Amino acid sequence: MRWHAGWPSPKHDKAPEIQVHEYNEHTVILRQNKSVHYEGPFLYLLFGDERALLLDTGATPEAEYFPLRQVVDELIGAWLERNPRERYGLVVGHTHSHGDHVAGDVQFTDRPETVIVGREQPEVAAFYGFGNWPEDIVELDLGGRVVDVIAGPGHQVAATVFYDRKTELLLTGDSLYPGRLYVRDWPAFVATVDRLVRFCETRPVSHVLGCHIEMTSEPGKDYPLGTTYQPEEPPLELTVEHLHVLRRALADIGDTPAMRRLPEFIIWPI
Repeated sequence: MRWHAGWPSPKHDKAPEIQVHEYNEHTVILRQNKSVHYEGPFLYLLFGDERALLLDTGATPEAEYFPLRQVVDELIGAWLERNPRERYGLVVGHTHSHGDHVAGDVQFTDRPETVIVGREQPEVAAFYGFGNWPEDIVELDLGGRVVDVIAGPGHQVAATVFYDRKTELLLTGDSLYPGRLYVRDWPAFVATVDRLVRFCETRPVSHVLGCHIEMTSEPGKDYPLGTTYQPEEPPLELTVEHLHVLRRALADIGDTPAMRRLPEFIIWPI
């Protein structure tokens, strides 16, 4: 998949504010245009029999600049035309609560049949049913489609990782993606990576998908923060082997946080 990566002059970018990629008939990947916001986050929409799950809402609250609600409603409407039912819900969840992942929540506050998951760690744990955060692995049933929810603190205290059993996609948010892995809590991040490696030992994983692309096609080289045009992006998808590379790098660094530049991502303590 070739993602739209902004334009040399953002105000002259004729591409849509949101790029839509139908991964399959029940799974959609969206990307906010970097010409709208330099973060260019990826969002995920998963359809179950009873409700859909939208993971993250992007970096821009105003619908006039970032019409996320409109796009999601159109996608759900089209899905319901193919799969009619009387009622259908929407869960708006988050990989974590940083502003570039939750800004569009305001567009869904008045949407019928919609639940917006809270952003704080106790709210996240309560909604998904964690009894022992962060060690539990809990299930979110969308109706005929179960998503495993894994606690993922380290980048952010309420971060979560999602494993979709239908597509075998591991959705890692900002914990692993081709870019700068900002680590705020080093021990928690190490524990999260260990937890994900153990999880993947007993599940098939088709792709590891995060929420950004910040690297160039040159191994180990990233685009500067704030870049709105990235013509030489690598693929979004990573693999379970990249989780192992990350874990080995963290073990090599040890208990004292330090930056480490690797071909597909950069460990970046803050």
